[in-house]
Amino acid sequence: MQRRRSSTRGFKRTATLLNDQIRRAGESRGFAVSRLLTHWAEIVGQDTAAISRPVKVGYGKGGIGATLTVLTTGPQAPMLQMQKQQLRDKVNAIYGYNAISRIRITQTAPTGFAEGQASFDHKPKKPKPTIAPEIVAEADKVSREVHDGELRAALERLGRNVLSKQKR
Repeated sequence: MQRRRSSTRGFKRTATLLNDQIRRAGESRGFAVSRLLTHWAEIVGQDTAAISRPVKVGYGKGGIGATLTVLTTGPQAPMLQMQKQQLRDKVNAIYGYNAISRIRITQTAPTGFAEGQASFDHKPKKPKPTIAPEIVAEADKVSREVHDGELRAALERLGRNVLSKQKR
């Protein structure tokens, strides 16, 4: 049985070898990537967090100052692009030094399309207004004579909507 030889012939990519060391160096300077991921809403604010998500922090050749890649949807990208400097300032304010030197906005994740499907938490919807009991009683009274159950329910809903709009 023959053992398959690696196609790299014993060599590894430099990025693979240095990845852990770069991460440790960044964390030793107070920059923990996980803090960005877990506290994104507190760092940038609820409105910005609802339309974006940090996906990657990459270090440059010098190792000083990282590039933050932020994922967003197509319609939100121009708005986020205009806020890049404010985002950078907010993130760097958390760390106390210029940890992020550049922000890159993307509409797809840097790892590929399947992994980077954008799903952001949106602002909660407003609760439906409650309908006054007298309006419900009036709509029920109007639709009571209809014998078909589905038609009666539809007329009752229509009556509630019409009567509640008239009261406003």
